[in-house]
Amino acid sequence: MKDKIGKILYWVLLIVVFFPFGHVCGHDIITAPIGLALGLVFAIIFGTPFPKFNKFLSKWLLQASVVGLGFGMNLIKSLQSGAEGMIFTVVSVIGVMVLGVLLGRYMGINNKTSYLISSGTAICGGSAIAAVGPVVKANQNEMAVSLGVIFILNAIALFIFPPMGHYFGLTQEQFGTWAAIAIHDTSSVVGAGAAYGPEACDLATLIKCTRALWIIPLAFFSMWFFPRFNKRTGGSEDEGKAKISIPWFIFLFVLAMVINTYTPESMQSFMSPVYSFLAEFAKKCLVAVLFAIGAGLSLKVIKSVGVKPLMQAVTLWIAIASVSLFVVMYL
Repeated sequence: MKDKIGKILYWVLLIVVFFPFGHVCGHDIITAPIGLALGLVFAIIFGTPFPKFNKFLSKWLLQASVVGLGFGMNLIKSLQSGAEGMIFTVVSVIGVMVLGVLLGRYMGINNKTSYLISSGTAICGGSAIAAVGPVVKANQNEMAVSLGVIFILNAIALFIFPPMGHYFGLTQEQFGTWAAIAIHDTSSVVGAGAAYGPEACDLATLIKCTRALWIIPLAFFSMWFFPRFNKRTGGSEDEGKAKISIPWFIFLFVLAMVINTYTPESMQSFMSPVYSFLAEFAKKCLVAVLFAIGAGLSLKVIKSVGVKPLMQAVTLWIAIASVSLFVVMYL
């Protein structure tokens, strides 16, 4: 009986978050943080009744949402406002990877789990782990633990970052840069940015997508570095050909910005409403994505996370969040 109720309620909630019915002062009542919270509560009570569909939704609808947001952004203005954030992105990615590997080694954490957590913290959460996992030949348990840790912190970030931004008096530009660097997954970065303001959302999305492109060089670097590091530190030896997953949707996101920016003036009166609709619809889709992510974070996943991996992830997260906050406020 509980399973049937859970399946029915899953679809009801998904419809509600996808097509928000309540509005106050022109704003949707069900925002990104509320969508995630509904998913988390649902998962705790009912589990995940449709795990394959839920995973499909959280991955592909997120990518489509990011592309849709590109239709609401001007490429030239975005690059100008995000230039400083991009420079710090390079420094932070390298710094987090080095600190994460050293910290994992010091704490005695499995090499692959430690490397995956570092990759997820340094770049873009679950997407980076999914891309680097096959390269280092991680098994299902190592992937599950790494993803579980990142998803837990990712969920927390969506709730605490906007209030922290207001507490520290961050401008929308400052918050967008901070969120893009310090929050793991693209979904929560965009959600937190949207909760803070439209400018923060646009800048956070741009910087996060730029950061996500680091998956490609990291994957190639991992093919060379990780087998040597793993062998030297006494890790298990694996055989087989590594596979690299390239985040193609990032290029579509850039293409959407290019189309929006360089549409001929003769067509703007017709196309501008279309682009605005796509960008707004993408924001609504993001709420459904966050609900799906929350619904996939069951008690089973939370319990599978060990203390040491969680400590490593929290330490890395505090480090990157603190340093990036200092940079956007004072440098």
